[in-house]
This record gives sequence, C-alpha cells and structure tokens, in this order.
Amino acid sequence: MKSIFKTLTTLLLAGSAWAGTATFALAQAVHDLPGGPAVNQLNLHPPVTRIAEDQQWLHWFMLIVCTIIFLAVFSVMFYSIWKHRKSRGHKAATFHESVVVEVVWTVIPFIIVILMALPATKVVVAMKDTTNADLTIKVTGMQWKWGYDYIKGEGEGIGFVSSLDSAQREMSNSGKPPATDDYLLKVDNPLVVPVGKKIRIITTATDVIHAFAVPSFGIKQDAIPGFVRDTWFRAEVEGDYHGQCMELCGKEHAYMPIHVKVVSAANYSQWVGGEMKKMAAKMDDPAKVWALEDIVKRGEKVYAANCAACHQANGKGAGSIKALDGSPVVQDADKNQQIAVVLNGRTVALPGGQTNVMPPWKQLSDTDIAAVISYTKNNWSNKTGQVVQPADVVALRK
Repeated sequence: MKSIFKTLTTLLLAGSAWAGTATFALAQAVHDLPGGPAVNQLNLHPPVTRIAEDQQWLHWFMLIVCTIIFLAVFSVMFYSIWKHRKSRGHKAATFHESVVVEVVWTVIPFIIVILMALPATKVVVAMKDTTNADLTIKVTGMQWKWGYDYIKGEGEGIGFVSSLDSAQREMSNSGKPPATDDYLLKVDNPLVVPVGKKIRIITTATDVIHAFAVPSFGIKQDAIPGFVRDTWFRAEVEGDYHGQCMELCGKEHAYMPIHVKVVSAANYSQWVGGEMKKMAAKMDDPAKVWALEDIVKRGEKVYAANCAACHQANGKGAGSIKALDGSPVVQDADKNQQIAVVLNGRTVALPGGQTNVMPPWKQLSDTDIAAVISYTKNNWSNKTGQVVQPADVVALRK
C-alpha cells in the first residue's frame, strides 16, 4: 500500500512543483538549503529518520483517504440532487428509520476510522519511545538561544550555548539583508551527533515556553520552564539539518535557530576529543588573581559570544532589554549585586503587566563570569576601575 501512496504523492508533487518552479524559481536569488527549507517548498522536509518517513507516509495516507471520501460523498450528493430534482417530476421519499441505512452509515465510517487510527497510533507510540538511547542530550531553551548539555553517552560532560551567528544578526539589523540560503538559520555552535545512533533529547526552559523542532527528523517538543519533556531521533544520513523554535517566545522568536550536524562515528569521537580539550583549557584556577587589563580582554570575548545579542555591542540594550552602559547595578560599588544577577537571572516588571526575563548564566565558568562583569564595569561610560575575581563568583554560587 505504501508504494501506491508514494507513487500518487510523487505525481502530485511533480505537477505542482513544475508549475511553481516554472513561474517563480528564476526570480529567486536564494537556493534550496540542504537539511532546511527549499525555494517554493510544497511538501514536508525530506526525511532522514524512520519516524519522519512514517509521518510523511501517514500525512499523505490521511490526505488521500479524506480526499477520496470527500469526492465520493459529494459526488453521490450532487448526482442525487441533479438526477432527482423537482423539475423532472421527482417527489421526495417519505420513508423513516431505515435500519439498513443507519447500520451502513455507522459501520462504514467506523471501519474507516479504525483503519486510519491504527497506523497513526503506531507512529505516535514510536515517537514517544525514548528507551535504550545511545546518547542523551539536555536542550534548554532561553531567550533567545539554546543550551546543550551532553548528560549520558559519549561526550558526557560537554555543554555549550548555541546562538544566532553574529553576522546574521547584523544582516537583520541592517533592514536590507542580502539573499542568503541560510538566513537566520546559521549558529555559532551547532549541536553535533553521530549518524545511526538513537539520540534522546530532554527539553526544558529557563524563562518562557520554547519548542525544539527539526523537521527533517520529524521531532517537535515543547521546552517548558519547570518541566522535563523528551523526544528522540536517529538520523540515517550525515549532513547539516536546520530547525527553529516553534513556540512564540518573545520579540526575538525568529532569532532562535537550531542547527544539528550529523557526522560519522569517527568524526564524532574526534569532535568529542576536541571539545574535551577546550573544556580542560577553560578550567582556570578559581583562586587566580587577574590583572584588570587581562580579565577585561577575556570578558570582551565572553560578552560578544553570550551577551551582545540582547544587550547590543554598544551596551545600550534594545526595547525592554536593559542597557548596561550607565546601569546603576553595573556601576554600583557592591559587585555582588551584578554577580547575583548574572548567576541567578532576574525578572523585571514592565508597564502593561509584562515582564522581562534575564536568564541565569550558571553554565559559564567562574572565570568567564568574573571576566564579563569586569568588562561591563570598565567599558563604554562605565569606567569604574573595579575588578571582579573568580573567587568572588565562587563565593556567591548557590
């Protein structure tokens, strides 16, 4: 049966795609993005997991069944109306309570519903089977970036934040972005997984509801503050696959892309080794006392990678995002105030009953937090001369 539906699907898509391509493709300055959206896309993303394949088959199966039912029912109805119209002398029947008719219109729809429910239930159950995973990754949604923590399997202990690429942010801010295949889909740190392995994704969030979704994998799972949800995938083809947050999570909802890089087992092991070395290099001695010039230089890099997307490179903030340039908290002689905000986050009430959430940044090392705070205290107009040391951060960690 699947082969029949795939053939019908191919014919339908071929005709519609030819018409769309002939009319519009030549006018496009962008091209299809492998693992992402395509120009004049009409169908779902090409699947690279068994679940995604089953979802697409189920989609077309339901569509074709519903179309056949629609055509059959309305054909009989319109034929009856036309063939037995009053102008031809036909008179309405006066029978009541036909047992045969009632049995027929009850049994047939029941059978159809069962035939549609069985394959749908099979797919839904398979989608929720997260047992026996080879690799478990916790995905944390935050305004507006993703945090990835490898918590079980090869690469356990690796953790990083993935944000929209800064060059793409500048393109968007310009108001006239150039034609780019991966516009607003490029990130600084993609999620890397091995091909052919079952990957369990555990989702949560720090502020509002987000949704982790990669169409090529057939996955979409809400990330809810205070809750832990999970889903899974097993990518069968190496490559780069793109998704986005699919829950309206705030004014920069469109700037929360997902990039998953599926690599061979050997390349994944090599990547894990490289990340472990980077982590080891970042394991600074929290007792080290830094000079102001040195820690500010390090803080500039930390700020560009993690803070500039919201607070802007000039520290002026944007919209409801508080400015750091001239901020009383940043300029305050009590450095513990700013350390507490960076470590634990803060919720600020805004006019109209809205709130602005500063996410916690505990995933950064003590040295990186001390560096970025020292940078903000000594940059722009904030010439405080204050130095925050890693030991100060250690003392306030909860």
